[in-house]
Amino acid sequence: MVKLSVIVPFYNVQQYAPDTLRSLRANAREDFEFILVDDCSRDGTPDILARAERELEGVVRIRHERNGGLATARNTGIDAARGEYLTFLDGDDWLAPGYYPRLLAAIEELGCDFVRTDHVQCTGRARTIQRVPHGRRGVVLDPRQAILPADRSTSVDYPYAWAGVYHRRLVDRGLLHFTDGLRTAEDRPWIWRLHREAESFAAVSLLGVHYRRGVATSLTQIGDVRQLDFIRAFDQVVEETARDREADRLLPKAVRTYCAIISHHLGSMDRFEPAVARRLKSLGAAALRRMPQDVLDEALDSMDVQRATRLRRLRRRPAPTGAAA
Repeated sequence: MVKLSVIVPFYNVQQYAPDTLRSLRANAREDFEFILVDDCSRDGTPDILARAERELEGVVRIRHERNGGLATARNTGIDAARGEYLTFLDGDDWLAPGYYPRLLAAIEELGCDFVRTDHVQCTGRARTIQRVPHGRRGVVLDPRQAILPADRSTSVDYPYAWAGVYHRRLVDRGLLHFTDGLRTAEDRPWIWRLHREAESFAAVSLLGVHYRRGVATSLTQIGDVRQLDFIRAFDQVVEETARDREADRLLPKAVRTYCAIISHHLGSMDRFEPAVARRLKSLGAAALRRMPQDVLDEALDSMDVQRATRLRRLRRRPAPTGAAA
């Protein structure tokens, strides 16, 4: 029986894939499987993965015939997974030796739906520990209670799928799949759904994932139109939260976070292509008008003057009819 399925999408990461695969080898166990999803890479990544399939025990290799993006690649891995537990890794990140056995032991001891972990952020030679923004560690809790407060960073603001491990019952309940086709912010609707609908979770002080920042091929470094998928992602967060039984309590957090992300992108306009920057303003204005206006007013009133002024100015901007991401 497969105990743990590790889902690893790869796309044009030939420079980093060997490090990722070496770290998987240092985490291998007879009852682990590694599902390597090649999202139609055009560089040397497929050859590297083919070699890994021959050399690394427990590898399942899948290749997409066309590029679908990270969300779709993860879904392919979820559908192929046979493990009692599932986790994720990105194809340009790496693990500390023996991390997965410790992660598995943590969730088995706690017996909850999912566990969230800290990670190490790596930018060049710099290393920074990033903590789950949740104070209580090693205690099983209701995930809904970790969404608020609205004006502070909480567990839904720490969306990294690879910073945790998840019981198969979440797959069976339809809670672990991502929204197909989202190219960025794909983990935002996902983490919100987990915290609204799963029954139990815990945060643990366990380090092992090394998250590589500043990769030139990463969408976080590319200012093209795919960046604007965050609009669709947060529209989904707001729409689904508005249908929740506690919408009055949770919507202010969803709207405030959406506003903060729009403001962040507006403050970084110089990294976007000119046409994309114009589209960001148009789509952002339309997004603000789609939000529940009373909740939006409260969110803007609670923000600092610079962000609130930027968003109020955008809110007044005329948007083309039918503007959508």
